[in-house]
Amino acid sequence: MKYQFSYRSIHQKFTRPVITNHGSWEIRESVIIRLIDVRGRVSWGEISPIYWFGSETLEQVLDFCRQLPTKITPEIIFDIPDKLPACQFGFESALENLSEKPKLINYDNLNYSGLLSAGEDALNQWESLWKQGYKTFKWKIGVDEIAKELEIFNLLIQQLPISGKLRLDANGGLSYESAVLWLKTCENLKNRIEFIEQPLTLDKFPEMLELSNNYSTKIALDESVATLQQLKSCYKQGWRGIFVIKPGIVGSPSQLRKFCQQYPIDIVFSSVFETRIGRQAALKLAAELSRNNRAVGFGINHYFTEKEANWPQSLWNNL
Repeated sequence: MKYQFSYRSIHQKFTRPVITNHGSWEIRESVIIRLIDVRGRVSWGEISPIYWFGSETLEQVLDFCRQLPTKITPEIIFDIPDKLPACQFGFESALENLSEKPKLINYDNLNYSGLLSAGEDALNQWESLWKQGYKTFKWKIGVDEIAKELEIFNLLIQQLPISGKLRLDANGGLSYESAVLWLKTCENLKNRIEFIEQPLTLDKFPEMLELSNNYSTKIALDESVATLQQLKSCYKQGWRGIFVIKPGIVGSPSQLRKFCQQYPIDIVFSSVFETRIGRQAALKLAAELSRNNRAVGFGINHYFTEKEANWPQSLWNNL
């Protein structure tokens, strides 16, 4: 079986910059791919790399796409190397949509976590998201002075309804000492704080393992498990806490399924600020593989205009 292959690069400007320990991110650049089978059926895939998070670069994606023939086979897709995990996800997702017996997935059981802006802006943002139905929120820490962030954190906890849950995402921006301070602060708020995400850098895995064993507040790995190879490595080294999986950059969906079905890991699926095409493919995996009813981290539409958040397939010819 061969499929007609074509691709387009797109960019979307965030309504507000995404501020993390990695810096300020203002424009989302991605590649949309199209596959057409012999019967004329069309399928779409999305490649949305985040190189500073552990995936390939956008230029590597474009180089790979340029080198492909206009007609490709499943063998070409399943031979995409592990160094191109976002490409693996985009191409395999598109191929799955052309399968003879696509799985029927129930998305209604998924709950969503809303992403709050870093700093004080979160105090003026959560209520609007709450009214939209979000009951779980993620707030970026490790961006400003810890004393200031703790002050904002205390105000945020006071404002949030008691039934609301908060995730604290450091993106590896904490020192060991500040991570301990955050964990101690959260110890008395066990029902309010779901977890602290990636408190330390990737090279501090032993320290994060130690902290997860010493405190009742849960720790989630994110950057440390950006790709499937990293995920497998952390599991092999003894991590039994939470794994934040970003399907858009983790790699092969079929290999991810195989691993998750073999090992009962605690997963939170999360967005890479993809369009509707990539989001649907990622949520398919989330609905299929999620455990413990944890909210998925796809509450990011407010970072795009309505048009960009729901990028329609009909725009292909206008790109």
